[in-house]
Amino acid sequence: MEYIYAALMLHSFGKEITEENITNVVKTAGADADLVRIKALVSALKEVNIDEAISSAAVIPTATPEIKKEEKKEEKEKEEKKEEEEKEKEEEEESALEGLGALFG
Repeated sequence: MEYIYAALMLHSFGKEITEENITNVVKTAGADADLVRIKALVSALKEVNIDEAISSAAVIPTATPEIKKEEKKEEKEKEEKKEEEEKEKEEEEESALEGLGALFG
């Protein structure tokens, strides 16, 4: 993965993606350079238009209004359920205290 990042850095700076340049980037970052992998990457990237590949990369889907509404509805339901559980717990505690009061009352 670091070799791909190095190639992308070189591309973004307008530098040629060569074995030597990728090796320099990787070594400068403090990692060991695997020359076989670097050579394979450079060879594979010769036929790739990097700008086109980046622009056609997987698009991250954004939440549609329907999804957002559903998420809000789910959150509201969770909050209501939590409030109901808390209310039931309070009622149980009050009931238990009333029972204790009857024993000593």
